[in-house]
Amino acid sequence: MSSQNFLKVKNMRSINLWLKSFFSDNATILTREFKLHKLEERPPHEATVTKNEAILYYKQMMVIRSLEAAAGNLYEKKMIRGFCHLQTGQEACAVGIKAAMRPTDSLISGYRIHGWSYLMGLTLLEVIGELLGKQSGGSNGKGGSMHLYGKNFYGGNGIVGAQVPLGAGVALASKYQKTGGVCFTIYGDGAAMQGQIFETFNMAKLWNLPCVFVCENNGQALSLANSTVEASGISKVETTEFYTLGNNIPGVLVDGTDVITVREAAKFAINHNVSGKGPIILEIVTPSADSFNDSSDSEQKSKRKDPIVLFRKNVQKAGLMTEEDFKLIEENMKKEVEESLRRALEDVEPGLQELTTEVYSHCLETEVKK
Repeated sequence: MSSQNFLKVKNMRSINLWLKSFFSDNATILTREFKLHKLEERPPHEATVTKNEAILYYKQMMVIRSLEAAAGNLYEKKMIRGFCHLQTGQEACAVGIKAAMRPTDSLISGYRIHGWSYLMGLTLLEVIGELLGKQSGGSNGKGGSMHLYGKNFYGGNGIVGAQVPLGAGVALASKYQKTGGVCFTIYGDGAAMQGQIFETFNMAKLWNLPCVFVCENNGQALSLANSTVEASGISKVETTEFYTLGNNIPGVLVDGTDVITVREAAKFAINHNVSGKGPIILEIVTPSADSFNDSSDSEQKSKRKDPIVLFRKNVQKAGLMTEEDFKLIEENMKKEVEESLRRALEDVEPGLQELTTEVYSHCLETEVKK
């Protein structure tokens, strides 16, 4: 073979390899850096992502973003009563953990649960209907923004940090019943210094419970900066070191802007549990909803840490999705949310007969006092 023909063949092979990688059904994507506490093994530095997985994760993140945009608008119009805590900017945390969960695993969270509710099996109509206090809501319109529940989903809890002991209880039940499942117990950085959490850490380690404690650290304790609620200057603990506070419980610091990094950390945590090593803490550092506003000064900053923008770049670079894929998904997910919103707005509020249901096993009050 002449040198000229050899170069032609070599170039054709290079082009074929390039085309194969560009239109591949799967790709290897690098994860972000992990920081460890009392661990020798670590989550992987890279992970395989299929095209179908990439499409699913993007759909789920776009649904949550669209859902929270709709919820924010309803709240501004005073159509949602009480509190309304949004997950905007924290989509990668929820989608990444759900991607790692198995059918036997369960989850419990605090009050920021709209996205969790959808991922754990509730329909958009059930979520939006509940926010509006309608009969179609997941709790028949009686729970509101913070009280949605589903299969293996022990809901939102309005009391800061109160869900953490409950999550350990779910893990205890799983161990007692030998289901093989683990419980992802979600709490925020605002709850991370509560006494009941440290008590739960102690019991979980003592009983070797299959519990993954997840601190969603968005830098805001409801509306307060970490520095106002956590004495880092006294304890010598930085505000992003909640993963080290479990004493003998190991921990991992995770970049919550990258859904694949979160997924691999969650898989690692599950394997840690099922191998009999006991509980583990994941601190997932994620943007807060307040960082996603319309001011021009912060627009570029928010894009740099927006999990959806970052995921688009990763999967497009890997050849798993195209601009047309993104556009079609965004349009479809927006329509899906809008249709569910329309149906929820047209729905009725729960009747007076619902006032005492799920309160008494046998209703003692047959009439509503006026």
